[in-house]
Amino acid sequence: MNLKFNQLSNAIRFLSIDAVQKANSGHPGMPMGMADVATVLFKYHLRFNPKNPNWINRDRFILSAGHGSMLLYSLLYLTGYKSISIDSIKNFRQLNSICAGHPEYEKGSGIETTTGPLGQGLGNAVGMAIAEEILRKKFGPTLINNKTYVIASDGDLMEGISHEAMSLAGHLKLKNLIVFFDNNKISIDGSTSLSVSDNYKKRFEGYGWNFLEINGHNEKQISKAITKASKANKPTVISCKTIIGFGSPNKSGKASSHGSPLGDEEIALVRKKLKWNKEPFEIPEDILNAWRKIGEKGIQLEQRWLETLDKKDTKIKSVLKDTYIESNLKDLENLIKKEKAKYFETKPAMATRQCSSVAIESILNILPQLVGGSADLSGSNNTKTNNSKVINSKNFDGNYIHYGVREHGMAAVMNGLALYSGLIPYGGTFLIFSDYCKPSIRLSALMGLKVIYIFSHDSIGLGEDGPTHQPIEQLNGLRAIPNLNVFRPADINETLECWEIALKNKNTPSAIALSRQKLPYINPSLSEENKCKNGAYVVKMTSHNSKVTLVASGSEVELALNVHNALKENSIESKVVSMPCQELFDQQSEDFKKDILDKESLIVTIEAGNVSSWKKYLGNKGISLGIDRFGESAPYKKIYEHLNLSVEKIVLSIQERLRKLT
Repeated sequence: MNLKFNQLSNAIRFLSIDAVQKANSGHPGMPMGMADVATVLFKYHLRFNPKNPNWINRDRFILSAGHGSMLLYSLLYLTGYKSISIDSIKNFRQLNSICAGHPEYEKGSGIETTTGPLGQGLGNAVGMAIAEEILRKKFGPTLINNKTYVIASDGDLMEGISHEAMSLAGHLKLKNLIVFFDNNKISIDGSTSLSVSDNYKKRFEGYGWNFLEINGHNEKQISKAITKASKANKPTVISCKTIIGFGSPNKSGKASSHGSPLGDEEIALVRKKLKWNKEPFEIPEDILNAWRKIGEKGIQLEQRWLETLDKKDTKIKSVLKDTYIESNLKDLENLIKKEKAKYFETKPAMATRQCSSVAIESILNILPQLVGGSADLSGSNNTKTNNSKVINSKNFDGNYIHYGVREHGMAAVMNGLALYSGLIPYGGTFLIFSDYCKPSIRLSALMGLKVIYIFSHDSIGLGEDGPTHQPIEQLNGLRAIPNLNVFRPADINETLECWEIALKNKNTPSAIALSRQKLPYINPSLSEENKCKNGAYVVKMTSHNSKVTLVASGSEVELALNVHNALKENSIESKVVSMPCQELFDQQSEDFKKDILDKESLIVTIEAGNVSSWKKYLGNKGISLGIDRFGESAPYKKIYEHLNLSVEKIVLSIQERLRKLT
């Protein structure tokens, strides 16, 4: 390596060292070890424009090894992104600094995704690579032809999600996906030999990937490998043999440089060894200028791209410049109204998973941005419709992905599809398997992505499959995630409305929980208004001064209506409230909430699951009826009765409580 290259790499190393030391917290070893790989990538290969971080045809750079976040922050600062200043770096891991402990997605910042939970960035990158293929097929290879680069650690590749994501990527032959494996053989506990003896070459080639091995500190080897990977016809892993804590006389190659500051004495020794006689956070002007020139190359790259774009028709220009996402949404409201009116005429009894399929099929007519899929349950989730066209390795001219039995990988890939820009992903599995998706769902919410999770078989109502497949605590777990809307529609009308809300929400992902069993049409009148948008509404009442307010979601709205009729026969006035989305209801005004849930009446919530999330609505005298144990294998109506969710038993519970209150 020539002196200039060393100096460029060392700028990354010392910004990382100094930031971690000042914060007295962080991971200096990985940025020190991967600085050479990153420098080669940014200097010679990566297409990006710091002046326009949202350029849709930029190469994506994903730091899946998010613990080494200072590598990314250093690169963004050095190449001239406005989002990262030297003061931001000095405030690494401090309150309100964009330089958080692990990278946190912020559109237009250069931070492409939130990483830290290992394997997630790798899964996101697979989604981005799929998105590139889809949009390249749609708009042509002269407009969409970017690559997705990932830095992954030993830990990323130990996580099970790496198997799911990389297996899918190999199956789809995502040739524009290139992963740098930081093969430093060190984890927090010590040598990776404590826990791993994988033959990586055989593993990745078994997935259908290319596998290259290089010295991660050799400039020419690094660049040659990237060039070779760029010309491949399938995804590539470049195993970079690196030294963690490179340049540290006493801590290089050791776990002690992984997750702790080096310490002032050791930093002084590193400065001496690498001939960096500068104060903390000081980057010599000539080195900073050289980095800024690397960043400035992207201005010309994007300008040439814009010249190509200007020769295309007006529609393509507007779509790509607006990043393709918002067009056609204005037609959604009219479509939903039309569909609601159609089904009001026939009032069909349908499983809400079937209702969701109806919604998807109609919406695909006006939203080509929608890309669906399922974790090997297309026929059960009803996510694949007559308007779905399957994507495969030979043709990305489609809108549906067979994810296979890879729930976690599917969820991470959907985040990547959303992050790329221009697509709205949805994907399905059973609600019980939302647990497999949970880490990625949490990151959807943290990043504020428009991702739609379809969870069918949402209760004991699935019946004979039994307690292994009957969700009890899953709805509560999802509702506990901040910035996630959890919908549980009761019929075709509500399902259409919930889909409309999910698609209109810009910064909140959605989980739509759907029944296996048929449910009746519940609304007595047709309303053009989207009643679900407030989270809850009154379906039926016998009096404005009802003694009992029955609140339910999904399939239990039918049960609540039957209880309402039984109470009427017993001269007890009541009203039924459908609450398809607690999160939206909780955002409403106090007056609205009081109007829906009159605390003067006895509030009774009914849901075939754990009741914890309902207790906040009860007041001092209400009751929550649900399930605090696992289900049973039996026809669903018998299970409901066995677990005390029958009309007779609910009426008895209400009568008993009313007697105690008088």
